[in-house]
Amino acid sequence: MLYLASQSPRRRQLLEQVGVRFDIVDVEVPEVRAPGEPPDDYVSRVAREKAGAGLLKLAGVADAVVLGADTEVVLDNEVFGKPVDAEHAIAMLRRLSGRSHQTISAVWCVSAGREERALSVSEVTFARLSDREIADYVASSEPIGRAGAYAIQGRAAAFISRLSGSYSGVMGLPLFETIELLRRFRIAPAEIG
Repeated sequence: MLYLASQSPRRRQLLEQVGVRFDIVDVEVPEVRAPGEPPDDYVSRVAREKAGAGLLKLAGVADAVVLGADTEVVLDNEVFGKPVDAEHAIAMLRRLSGRSHQTISAVWCVSAGREERALSVSEVTFARLSDREIADYVASSEPIGRAGAYAIQGRAAAFISRLSGSYSGVMGLPLFETIELLRRFRIAPAEIG
């Protein structure tokens, strides 16, 4: 049985979109980058910790496979994370304006005797944004709770002039990589659409 160790409605939606059956296991994992920790290592570690915490909660559940994921926006080796307030979101969007950044998504599957990961790195280029466009977007509240202060599947789609990589990875769960990972864990074909 597959369990998703995530509180993200987008990850749930993406798995449902491709017909994967799963249950939710709620976990709380601190998302704090260690000094000098490379961004891809940080994203992978957080995803692994989520999956591991989920597996611990399910101790005794036979055949449990837990999927944990994390997605972060990285510009100039700085991990943006989620904005703490509107001013923070404005500052992030100003820095992303007219530039390309990376979106790193890590996915881990863990079970009682095995663990594997997949990593997706996408390059996203923003058009140059006016202060008015940024202010209007932040006023919509869409940036709050989103890595890098934007949602590619929402109004911010109009800001993106180029995407190289995984659209679903930028949303929060790279579907191609996730499905390949689940197949390696022999998630039953009935559980994958």
